[in-house]
Amino acid sequence: MSPQKSKFVYSVFWNCALITVGSLIQAIALKSIATPHQFVPGGIFGVSSLFYYITDFLNPGLLYLLFNIPLFILGYIFISRRFLWYSALAMGLITLFYQLISFEINIDSQLYAALTLGVMLGFGAGMVLRSLGSNGGLDVIAIILYQKFNIGIGKTYFGFNLLLFSLSFAGLDNDLVIASIIAVFVTSQTLDYTLALFNQRKLAFIISEKSEAIADRVMTTLKIGTTLLPAMGAYRKESRTVMMVVINNIQLKRLEEIVFTADEHALFIVENTFSVLGSTFSKRKIY
Repeated sequence: MSPQKSKFVYSVFWNCALITVGSLIQAIALKSIATPHQFVPGGIFGVSSLFYYITDFLNPGLLYLLFNIPLFILGYIFISRRFLWYSALAMGLITLFYQLISFEINIDSQLYAALTLGVMLGFGAGMVLRSLGSNGGLDVIAIILYQKFNIGIGKTYFGFNLLLFSLSFAGLDNDLVIASIIAVFVTSQTLDYTLALFNQRKLAFIISEKSEAIADRVMTTLKIGTTLLPAMGAYRKESRTVMMVVINNIQLKRLEEIVFTADEHALFIVENTFSVLGSTFSKRKIY
């Protein structure tokens, strides 16, 4: 990542923009789909919604604000002040947008509503988590677990809600709880996909007798670095050089053309990789 791009990604403007748009998308989903259908959307907002449906006290937006206070203390202790302030912005904006939004998205089918809710929540939450903050609530716990134990954020979200919905069966209609679980599952999948979307790369291995010549042409033509790895064929015990290169989807076909133009007998192996940090790629995000 270039210094200019790195500086922009860490800028206040970029992070506030991600948080604002992501929070707005989530607030629209919650106010115009989740509340009219009485879904329990999961996370701390799900706890707030469930509490509201049972007690009719305040509203889910304001309860969400109150329930976040102890979790923000954890974020302050275990993560950073910068993370805390960005997360506080997200929490405040979700609460504010929830109060201001007054329209409803008309979806009669409970299943379609659950799917739409899940996609919107997951995409909005993913945008916020692309910043240096979080959506507050359960995201604070999820970030701590991700940093310390590499537990996927979506998995933490789904696990918490599985427990929440297990308890919800006692007081809510079974069909409603099942639809809410579907929404949460879609949310977790969309969230993980959104987080991986801009980091996804292809890892290519090229086994050829002309690996060095191919590497030179790749560096000259595609302007990307390569790595040459010493190897040995297991059958003939002959020394070989394996070329390894990390590349994006757009350049993959050009790489394939370069390889087989140079050596039509080359072995071309491509794997998906969803996290490439360091060097000229994404910089490690420090909260």
